[in-house]
Amino acid sequence: MIKTNKISTKIKFIGAILIFLMASVIGTTIYLNQQNIKDALLINIAGKQRMLTQKIAKNIFYVYYNNTHDFYELNLACDEFIEGLNTLRHGNHDKGILVVPTYQISNQLMEVGKLWEKFYEDVQNFKLITNVTPEKKEELEKIVVSIYKHNTILLNNVDKLVTMYTNHSEDKTNFIKTFQYSSGAILFLLFIYSLLQLKSIESHVDSFMQYSKMLVNNEDISSLIPLKLEAESESEIVEVSDTINCFIKKINSAMEYSNEALLQSQKASSKLEELTDEFDTILDELKDKSLASKHLNNSEDMVIESTEELINSTKKLSNLKKELDNLIKSCQELKS
Repeated sequence: MIKTNKISTKIKFIGAILIFLMASVIGTTIYLNQQNIKDALLINIAGKQRMLTQKIAKNIFYVYYNNTHDFYELNLACDEFIEGLNTLRHGNHDKGILVVPTYQISNQLMEVGKLWEKFYEDVQNFKLITNVTPEKKEELEKIVVSIYKHNTILLNNVDKLVTMYTNHSEDKTNFIKTFQYSSGAILFLLFIYSLLQLKSIESHVDSFMQYSKMLVNNEDISSLIPLKLEAESESEIVEVSDTINCFIKKINSAMEYSNEALLQSQKASSKLEELTDEFDTILDELKDKSLASKHLNNSEDMVIESTEELINSTKKLSNLKKELDNLIKSCQELKS
């Protein structure tokens, strides 16, 4: 099981989020900027379509009212319009232009295509009548009127198409701004979170250091208090604290053995003093052999009891020595 409250884990987690967020911001910004460049190209093509419709109509009227047969500019404008319309519909791999970006723009392109077919048909009829049967003035005039009528409708729809492309590009620009602002807010929150985590780590380390200093400066080691940490403390600090607490428990255990052995020794010494006093009293008060024998038996019992207590004290002191040896060994292991 992975410990999520490790100091290293917290640092790695914050660093990973920071790197991911920065990479996302940079990558998304670069991608959307490239898309905006292509959108600008599409807007330019759509705007040129609007200009070409006007150019075609102007050439029609110029040829009609000046009775000329020069269709070079007219044909060039028609070819450019057709090429631009195909680019908007199907994209252009060489220029990096993709197909229609939205459903609404696709529908508008279809509408412009239908209007262009009718408009282009009138242009072709105008050219045909002008070249072959210029005497058909009425029919030619009807075609010119139709061109004028359909040109206005076509121009309005192309203008609507330009507006759609412009709005689509502006939406992307607004998305970039929103994304950047949101990323900035997330970065700020991540910065605050990092400060809080660092402050928490600093607080836990400071508590640990204060306890360590208290432990070093404390001259009375008879009853050391184990280190208590908060539940959310980092695992590295918890591990070190557990080691110190184990060390403290061994010291307290050794001190308990030492105190108990000292108490047993004091009791044994007291018993021996009582025994000595008893012998002195016996020697002074005994008058006959039977009474002396009785008191000697009592004294023998007291000596045996004192001997047993001394043996227990010896065992206690032996255990104390073992505990102290283990304590020294633990200290050496911690230093190494």
